[in-house]
Amino acid sequence: MLMTVMSSSTSSSSVASTAATNVVFEIGKYKVVLQRAEPETTCSTKSSNIPVPPPKPLLIGMPCEAGEFPLLLLLHGYLLSNSFYSQLIQHIASHGFIVVAPQLYTIAGPDSTGEIKSTAAITNWLSEGLQFLLPPHVQANLSKLALAGHSRGGKVSFALAFGQEGNTNRKFSALIGIDPVDGMDKGKQTPPPVLTYVPHSFDLDMAVMVIGSGLGEVKRNPLFPPCAPKGVNHEDFFNECQKPACYFVAKDYGHLDMLDDETKGIRGKSTYCVCKNGKSREPMRKFVGGVVVAFLQAYLEGDSSHLTAIKDGLDETVPVELQIVKFNL
Repeated sequence: MLMTVMSSSTSSSSVASTAATNVVFEIGKYKVVLQRAEPETTCSTKSSNIPVPPPKPLLIGMPCEAGEFPLLLLLHGYLLSNSFYSQLIQHIASHGFIVVAPQLYTIAGPDSTGEIKSTAAITNWLSEGLQFLLPPHVQANLSKLALAGHSRGGKVSFALAFGQEGNTNRKFSALIGIDPVDGMDKGKQTPPPVLTYVPHSFDLDMAVMVIGSGLGEVKRNPLFPPCAPKGVNHEDFFNECQKPACYFVAKDYGHLDMLDDETKGIRGKSTYCVCKNGKSREPMRKFVGGVVVAFLQAYLEGDSSHLTAIKDGLDETVPVELQIVKFNL
């Protein structure tokens, strides 16, 4: 069943679900701590205290309270720092999830093969080393594991889900592409290509959500190409997904508007001037965080009430205007 909604605006009389009053678009009930972990690369690295160091540097967001929590592996976009997603990580973790965000590289060329292999290695490491980085009262439920990626990280997430360039000892239950990009243009995909341009060709055996930005395919100025070009962006990724899959496009927001309000350093400053942006990052970040939470609750925890409320336009707390809402169930 394919459902399409072109606008998220609804009247107050249409709110008929208690799920809509339980706000996934705001910070959740759990207090969150962010923790860094480094791979053991030199004799002086302090991570030698960790029995099984991670393959790559990690930023981990976790609830402070005791419990067993599902896990989300979150991949950063091209040439971005995992620290630029700290507010998004905290938002998701505050609703009862452990979020692991690796730093896959500091310098990279067009080929993402190494990132796919690194993500596979990190996934395989989770069962061996993650618990050593968590407090004893916080347990990761690796049977409820999801994979998400932004921009080129979205491409890498899909590629790993296909088994391209890397096998994992853990099965993902859900996949999320946050404004995924597969290259510069149709016919100019970066290696290894993910899109096939065959409708519903992605045979993934898991639920998929694709989030797009309405301004991602718009040039900021004549000197730079769009950050999420038409022909290799969210629309194309969703078109190739098999059911169950859902698709949201935030109308007036750009490719990097889910990042932190303040991103420091040269790369951080460049995030304000390379892509066409919305007026503020906070609404898009809240939307991405909230819809990710709703999707994970539906497909990792069996509670689809929040995702259904968003789909049906019954959640008036949605912080952005949605240009497209599609569900293929």
